[in-house]
Amino acid sequence: MHMHTYRSPDCVLTPDIIIAVCLRRNIEGIAVTDHNTIKGALELSRLAPFPVIVGEEIKTAEGEVIGYFLEEEIPSGLGIEDTISRIKDQRGVVCIPHPFDRVRKSRVKLPVLNRVIKDVDIIETFNSRNLFESSNTMALEYARRHEKLSCVGSDAHLQGEIGASITYIESFQNSAEFKKALAKATFSFHKSNFLVHVYTKAVKSWKVR
Repeated sequence: MHMHTYRSPDCVLTPDIIIAVCLRRNIEGIAVTDHNTIKGALELSRLAPFPVIVGEEIKTAEGEVIGYFLEEEIPSGLGIEDTISRIKDQRGVVCIPHPFDRVRKSRVKLPVLNRVIKDVDIIETFNSRNLFESSNTMALEYARRHEKLSCVGSDAHLQGEIGASITYIESFQNSAEFKKALAKATFSFHKSNFLVHVYTKAVKSWKVR
């Protein structure tokens, strides 16, 4: 439900590597959510022998929002309401990733989340890269309090992270069926080693040179 490719500035995973790892680990579908682009997701959707949800982790003016089932790329830097509206215009699904990870400056802050929660479909209630368990606990409590769907995300940038958090869900054909199936989904999830953050910072620095 949350992974990156070489199209993100902090990742070097190519489609062939991702496909090989997924097949080896019996992962039967993925959602690709590169930073501010759907190019990696579209590429994988053409190449993968399993379903790929085209997603995008969009940096809005007030924090990151994930859009699933996108057909058109949404630019970064827009207001959060505008971004959510553009996702909905594509019959997409709106997810707020890692909302209570106080280490990430890119998170949607609580006052902003409270402002837009009526238009949010999913809260990411476990992110494998969250350093503090309390961040995931708070996200789950928030989702339950507001009666929102939950998802878990590996937030994978490395081969070893693929499949760290998995959603077990019935098959679906579109975003509406996906939301219904997600309501009955089950999850397995594991934290990633904190050193993965060192890797992504190094990759981002290397790519901009």
